[in-house]
Amino acid sequence: MTDTVPAMHSDQFEAELILRGVLADVLGLSPERVAAFDADTGLFGHLPELDSMAVAGLLTEIEDRLDVLIEDDEVDGDMLETFGALLAFVLAKRADG
Repeated sequence: MTDTVPAMHSDQFEAELILRGVLADVLGLSPERVAAFDADTGLFGHLPELDSMAVAGLLTEIEDRLDVLIEDDEVDGDMLETFGALLAFVLAKRADG
């Protein structure tokens, strides 16, 4: 038996690592703090660092680092509510390719 990760899970893992890096860099959060985020960790409205001014920078970095295009009409409170919701949004955008 090998220790390889199936491609789908590998892509998801990569996207999650990149998203955690974006959150740490854009919001000035420690890597340890971001590493502790789980799917239910609140983002917008829960993290004082993620205010309305930071959202644009966050979305721009997500686009750049994850090679996706986020349209204005796709941005809403639901996608930014939790880490899990933002990750699900990013994974769906990457799948749409």
